[in-house]
This record gives sequence, C-alpha cells and structure tokens, in this order.
Amino acid sequence: MTVVDPNTQADWVPEADEASETDAEDMPLSMRLSIADTLTLGNATCGFMAVYFTTTGILIPHLTGSEETGMARHSAATAVILMLMAAIFDLFDGLVARKLRSSPMGAELDNLSDLISFGLAPAYFVLVYGMVADDAHQRVSALAAIVVLLAVVLRLARFSCVTLKDGMFQGMPSPFGALTVVSIVLLELPFVPTLLAIIGVAWLMVSRVEYPKPRGILAVAMLSWIVGAMGLLAAWAFDAPGGQLLLQTGCALQVVLGAVIPLFATARRVNTFRDNRREARAAQLP
Repeated sequence: MTVVDPNTQADWVPEADEASETDAEDMPLSMRLSIADTLTLGNATCGFMAVYFTTTGILIPHLTGSEETGMARHSAATAVILMLMAAIFDLFDGLVARKLRSSPMGAELDNLSDLISFGLAPAYFVLVYGMVADDAHQRVSALAAIVVLLAVVLRLARFSCVTLKDGMFQGMPSPFGALTVVSIVLLELPFVPTLLAIIGVAWLMVSRVEYPKPRGILAVAMLSWIVGAMGLLAAWAFDAPGGQLLLQTGCALQVVLGAVIPLFATARRVNTFRDNRREARAAQLP
C-alpha cells in the first residue's frame, strides 16, 4: 500500500528506497564478510559435499542395485574426509577471528555451518548406514540419526545462550562428536552396540561435561590427529596393505578418546568439589 501525504500529494515510497540504498552503501566494513567468515563458509561447503558423496556414492548405488553396494569405500572415505576438512575450517576460523577482526555475523555463521557439517552430515551418514548395512534396521537407524541431529541443534543453541569460563566447552564439541559418530559406523560393529554407542555420543554432546577448547598445543595436536585420520581414510579407500586395520585402529582410538575424556573431566570435577569442601571445613575450624 502506497502512503501519500494529503498536503503535498507526494509519494513517500521512493524516498524510503533512496534511504535504503544509501544505508546499503554506507554499510560499515564490520558488517561485511571477514577472512574468518570465509573459512566458516568453507566449513559449510564441506558439510554439504559430504552429504552429496554419501548420497551419490553409497545410497544411490544401493537403491539402484548396482554392483557397488554397502559402505562403498571411496565415497565413504571422501565423505568423512570432507567432514574432517570441515573440522579444520572450524578450527582455523576461530583462530583467525581471534587474531584478526571478525564480523558481527561470525557467531551465527559458525553455528549454522556447524549444524550442516557436524549435525546434518553425520546424522545422514548414520541414516544411510541403516539403509545399506546388512544387519541394520532402517527405522531404528533413522531414529538414531534424528537423535544425533537434535543433540547438535540443542548443543549449538545452548552454546549461544550459556556463558562458561574461558577455555572450556560444556558438552562434547560438535566436531568431535561428529567424528566419533562416524568412527563408530566405520568400525562395522554389530548393530546394537553401534546404535548404543551413537546414542551415547549424542548424550555427551548435550551433557554438562566440560571439554577444553582446542588452543595452543591442544589445537596442534587436534590438527595433527585430523591430518593423520585423513591419511588412514585414504589408505583404506585405495585398499593399501593394512589399510583396513589402520582405519579400524584410528576409529577405535577416536571412540576411546570420546569415552575417556568425560571420565577425566568428571574425576577432575569430583576432586575439585572435594578440595573446596575440605577448604570450607578447614575455614570453619577454630
């Protein structure tokens, strides 16, 4: 509806359009994409391509009855490598944002990209696993995939709302959780243990267990682990001698880390509670 001034009969809409164009031209640099934002978009792109390779290389051949059935090695390896690349982008966008400027959109872009790469992509991987694996149950696998996706959604939403002490995450970080879920699938365990382990990882992502943020030496260790995992996946994909054993060893280590870190975090929290209680008792003594 056009608004007209009864005194001048002048149309106000063009003036509003001119003001909008002026505001767009005068947009501050802080509202434009930064280098960190570009890395974040690379994270989202890798997550989307992981879904693409899971569909075209694993699901479609299975549905069409082609010779390449089951967890096709090349496509599965490519999809997981893309998730690992997304984790690298996620690691570096935070480092770049702290060293250089970041736009006000940075936090929102990071959450949306993480939802694609570490929520949708691994959940879809679990869903396809339930459709192509011989001993899997499709509907139960779909339920597990939904649980993984919702866990990441809840974790990212809580991360945006809750303020924690510096250097710590509450709940398993979504990149770590996504890689653990994928590692569980690649281990090719029986269906029930696989399902229980996936649900356990989803619970850890929404738990109150504290995880250290990857900074300094920990960031270097994480980057080295990701690069090493890419090498294991490549060896497995090209059927290198011992590639299967190496991949299963790497996946097992990832799952063990996912289980051990919460135990150490819980033990540290209990010890801190005991020390505080002892100090309080000592302060009450005459």
